[in-house]
Amino acid sequence: MITRTRLATGACALLAALAAGMAFPAGAVADETSATAPKVDLVLDVSGSMRARDIDGQSRMAAAKQAFNEVLDATPEEVQLGIRTLGADYPGDDRKTGCKDTAQLYPVGPLDRTEAKAAVATLAPTGWTPIGPALLKAADDLDGGEGSKRIVLISDGEDTCAPLDPCEVAREIAAKGIGLTIDTLGLVPNTKLRQQLSCIAEATGGTFTSVEHTEELADKVNQLVDRAADPAVTPVATTGADRCAKAPELQSGLYTDREEFGQQRWYRVKVPHGWELRASVSVSADRAVNPSHGVLLRAVTERGREIVRGEAAGNGRTDVVSTGLRYPKAEQEGAEGELAPETVCLQVTHSFSAGSGVQTSPGLPLELTVDVVQGLSESSDVAAFGLGRGWWLLGALILAGFLAGLVWGWVSRWRIAVWRTN
Repeated sequence: MITRTRLATGACALLAALAAGMAFPAGAVADETSATAPKVDLVLDVSGSMRARDIDGQSRMAAAKQAFNEVLDATPEEVQLGIRTLGADYPGDDRKTGCKDTAQLYPVGPLDRTEAKAAVATLAPTGWTPIGPALLKAADDLDGGEGSKRIVLISDGEDTCAPLDPCEVAREIAAKGIGLTIDTLGLVPNTKLRQQLSCIAEATGGTFTSVEHTEELADKVNQLVDRAADPAVTPVATTGADRCAKAPELQSGLYTDREEFGQQRWYRVKVPHGWELRASVSVSADRAVNPSHGVLLRAVTERGREIVRGEAAGNGRTDVVSTGLRYPKAEQEGAEGELAPETVCLQVTHSFSAGSGVQTSPGLPLELTVDVVQGLSESSDVAAFGLGRGWWLLGALILAGFLAGLVWGWVSRWRIAVWRTN
């Protein structure tokens, strides 16, 4: 009897130990999941101008509340979502106090839909429009963790708290390299608001959208929240050289680098026969620069012969200029054995120039995408008179135009003949 009791006690202790041992890894997994969960902070303008009744017959505030309720219902379980307000609490005329009026309405974390909706229902249009201070606080709300981070700013008016320029704030956030994206939505925006919100979004690689209907607002915010839940691709840091011979060799992927004003960056990519190189580059101005600038991306051989180039120009209305190129390496017919890949040198040059009194170091951030993919199966597809597979469509259009001209000419002559007869 004593032996059985001891055995039973030992078995219970063993099961308890196993359960405890299994519990610790589970906790570790939970912590790891929380650290990598995507985070979204919805920043809503609750300033006095949100009383305007010009969105589907209701006020802008009512439209925003309705859209938020739909967004909260559709938010994926894995997304940690928070809500921050600006201009929601101070109704007075003191500018200094009004420009501090931003608060976390619902903390970034696992979403309690009922609690979040109840918090949104209490909002009423009140005060100022401190966009810059709100963005700084929102960046702090999303601090920590390795998952994707996204701010969605919804406003109906430009910032009223200069000289803290919200566009400069966005550039500062981007320069920190924390992988935070700011998307902006303008409610019935004017020209000045469009320019400001576009600048904020472009500084961090985000998007700007003009919204004039409640359904548009809900759909767009839902898209942005869903996008945050998608797996994020983190660029790999690299350092280009001043000439091809010293350039780093890149594989297919996304890379980030910095390029000084008046400098050029070189990278190398090996392209096998029968494969195609696709490359694109974006250079963003994270500080004040002079207007009229451009970006050049060249693919050249190791001996310096240009293969193909892509170039784009900007006029100062955008902070990002992008361009790309494609180079198909055709199969060599009749070649014996496997041929060595061709080394292609990629050169990135930009013509941005710093404004007066602006620091030139570090260089402007650039993002380079390299993709080496299986090429076209037939050599005729590579050339095809420079038209690829679309040559037959152009031929059909030419033939259709020729026949249409003949028919029109015949009808015109027939009508003239009938008119003369009558």
